[in-house]
Amino acid sequence: MIYLKTEEEIELLQLANVLVGRTLGEIAKVIKPGVTTKQLDKIADEFIRDNGAIPVFKGFPNQDGVPFPAAICTSVNDMVVHGIPNDEPLKDGDIVSVDCGTLINGFCGDSAYTFPVGEVSADVMKLLKTTKESLYLGIDNAVAGKRLGDIGYAVQNHCEANGYGVVREFVGHGVGREMHEDPMVCNYGRRGCGTMLKKGLCIAIEPMITMGDYHLKFHNDGWGVSTRDGKPAAHFEHSIAVCHGKAKILSTFQYIEEVLGDII
Repeated sequence: MIYLKTEEEIELLQLANVLVGRTLGEIAKVIKPGVTTKQLDKIADEFIRDNGAIPVFKGFPNQDGVPFPAAICTSVNDMVVHGIPNDEPLKDGDIVSVDCGTLINGFCGDSAYTFPVGEVSADVMKLLKTTKESLYLGIDNAVAGKRLGDIGYAVQNHCEANGYGVVREFVGHGVGREMHEDPMVCNYGRRGCGTMLKKGLCIAIEPMITMGDYHLKFHNDGWGVSTRDGKPAAHFEHSIAVCHGKAKILSTFQYIEEVLGDII
């Protein structure tokens, strides 16, 4: 069931999402070759709790009931989503998608950003840039009176026109008191199709885009998902509220850009 949010609920959602943005900004300060994703997780976990929130990913069960063991997902290079932080140091030229969620005042925040580590190849930077662009194209279509298919079409059309694959198995979702609410928000679709967008609908739009084929490989840990062909993948996500005329972006990359500049 789809729950439309009141203005007061949207304000609470924005508080949770801004905290996610601030957490990603803390990660931006330290991400470099030699740092491990477990170190990034420790920073995120402590920062979220120090600000009176709960890292909502930690302990969240997958479809088999396996709880996620960390505060953030860290998906390196060909890993698309749900990477579990580990002790392997990041290397120059890597990319790492950091997906973060918070719970505060009864509402969830959810956002993701793909960070370049050190000097990254031009081809990979183009993948990141195109994926981020597609996120904002999707957001441009998240307005009252349009349909979910308009969002998916905008993402898919931009990414496929640049030669990239659009992941099918994982999609965006509604956000609110639960981290995953209805509706599903696909990164592919047909214009004018799907659920009508109404004022107060709050959703996470999150393009997951691959440099090669979009088919996936599932890891034995019950969480990690990689590209089947081993090529890199990027993931950018904002939580937004549907309005008349223009969506309200609830999450933010401001704190990342204050550290790194607008590098993507």
